[in-house]
Amino acid sequence: MAGENAAACAPEVDGHAPRDAASFDEETRALIAPDAGSLPAAPPSAVEANFARYFAADYLNPGHDQYVYRHPNGLCVVGLATAHVALKEEGGITAIDFNVGKTDRSEIKVTGKRKRNAQHLQENSALCKVCTKDKTFVVRCCVKGQLLEINDRLMKQPDLLNTSADREGYIAIFMQKPGDWLKVKDKFLSFEDYKNLRGIC
Repeated sequence: MAGENAAACAPEVDGHAPRDAASFDEETRALIAPDAGSLPAAPPSAVEANFARYFAADYLNPGHDQYVYRHPNGLCVVGLATAHVALKEEGGITAIDFNVGKTDRSEIKVTGKRKRNAQHLQENSALCKVCTKDKTFVVRCCVKGQLLEINDRLMKQPDLLNTSADREGYIAIFMQKPGDWLKVKDKFLSFEDYKNLRGIC
């Protein structure tokens, strides 16, 4: 009785009487109360939601696996894939060096909308070197484009490469022209293909 009185006294919204869930069609009900069983175990990360993930396995050298996370606006985030050989070395990566000979990538100062001072690099250009206890590995750009930013946190916190290479431990950000991307896209593996190749769960 009390429930009937409450329903009768429920206020109108925009001149319409309130509707109970049973009166909605199936499609609307699914939007209001989705099946919990169809929801993912965890919400997608910012990377998963905003970037297409690509991988270069054995890039120029065996075990030199790298990733390229590409945003629809052309920005490409480049870093070490979790199966990169340097991450398997005893003690992991201990240092990163952006001085690759004639140029120190850490000294770039890109300014303005026109990205003044951005370095124009090729996919095979050396981006940096990562060091383990007794070895050094050259990391490549993987994409042709403008180097907009290097992750300078890595110079003080190289351990980010060991603990979060695919997130906070990214190495650099590039801006690439759509035409340049289309030329190399087929050389990369999708995330699923890369996981299958390396046996990653």
